[in-house]
Amino acid sequence: MDFLNLLFPKYCINCKRLGYYICADCFSFISFDTEGICAVCSRYSINGLTHPRCKKRYSIDGAFSSILYKGVTKKLIYNFKYKPHLTDLRKILSDLFYEGLIQKEEFYSIYQKSLSNLILVPIPLYKSKERARGYNQAEILAEELSKRFNIKALPALKRVKKTVSQVGLSKIDRRKNIKDSFEINQNLKSAIKSHYIFLVDDVFTTGSTLMEASRVLKRHGARRVWGLTLARD
Repeated sequence: MDFLNLLFPKYCINCKRLGYYICADCFSFISFDTEGICAVCSRYSINGLTHPRCKKRYSIDGAFSSILYKGVTKKLIYNFKYKPHLTDLRKILSDLFYEGLIQKEEFYSIYQKSLSNLILVPIPLYKSKERARGYNQAEILAEELSKRFNIKALPALKRVKKTVSQVGLSKIDRRKNIKDSFEINQNLKSAIKSHYIFLVDDVFTTGSTLMEASRVLKRHGARRVWGLTLARD
């Protein structure tokens, strides 16, 4: 047993059974997201693509989530975000992210057709928040997807506005809160031009964050933008 396991023995984050951060019984409660929704209006959409009637010039083109944000999944993601010593969660959640994505026909079609022109871009945290936490969970997820799909991950966006937590806000208030929060990383401006972008984040709730990030990327030349989130609320 290594030193970290002595300090932080592994037990299931749901039922507290010793041995694993998620036991086999509790793992079986995790549900893959099998329904597509429009990232703009949150209504059903074939394959997770944005409805034509919902699209504007810089709208996100679609969004894909791997698992549903409920029960055990909520606990896993909370621990992943706020307890960095639980390093095994990185692999567990990244595996779920990957498995959920490859089951999606539209995602896999985009991936196969556009691989040479695809870039993964993590949703950034505000600098003081990232310093306090010590890492950006979206960046970690993007790094893991980069290895699994052989797609380059670039920090093409930076967060320039300190926002209040989106938790508990209405859809309208979320959009107001996140507006003008992102800017392009000037050092990578040329790298995204005419490219296809997969935006990476942990949880999809209303799509406000993804839509605002898409707006900035498309204004600076990204050809198409889709959201990839580990879980959908």
